Amino acid sequence: MDGRCGWAGPEQIYVEYHDTEWGVPEYDARTLWEKLILDGFQAGLSWITILKKRDKFRKAFAGFDPDTIAEWGEADVARLLADPGIIRHRGKIEATIHNARAYQELHARVGFDQFLWKYFDGVPLQNAWPVQADVPPFTPLSTQISKDLKKAGFKFCGPTIVYAFLEATGLVNDHIVTCHRHAECAALARR
Repeated sequence: MDGRCGWAGPEQIYVEYHDTEWGVPEYDARTLWEKLILDGFQAGLSWITILKKRDKFRKAFAGFDPDTIAEWGEADVARLLADPGIIRHRGKIEATIHNARAYQELHARVGFDQFLWKYFDGVPLQNAWPVQADVPPFTPLSTQISKDLKKAGFKFCGPTIVYAFLEATGLVNDHIVTCHRHAECAALARR
């Protein structure tokens, strides 16, 4: 894993995700929402499980279009519970539908992207962890964002899920300093 974060491998799908996507600052509201939902599905599982099923998730959840998902009901929950291509967890599926409605309200009010980026004044937090073991599972900021998301009606968004989401979407740059992607992701930040 020389020159790469220790969690990224050895499978090629993991290496590619690390090298091209994880930690890249994301500014698109719908894409941010999709990644928050996927991090919620990851709870209790490994990220590679979700990563390998991501295309099937996108198909099952209508491309993660929150306006479509917000209209879903029990028949859609049953359909998703029968889909072997995704994680078939009733609570997480129902939370996704619920979170689509919460997303609509929050996005109409302030913009989901703006809601998230305001915690960082629009600039990703640049951490400088020397080794993977130093990276925390959550922080006071992820705890606050989790609380604020819950106040806005979101589910499956505890502090650890939120922190993993912040890392994945580049709101927080948690590539370790010896990783070749640390400086690359820092350079992608909008000023």
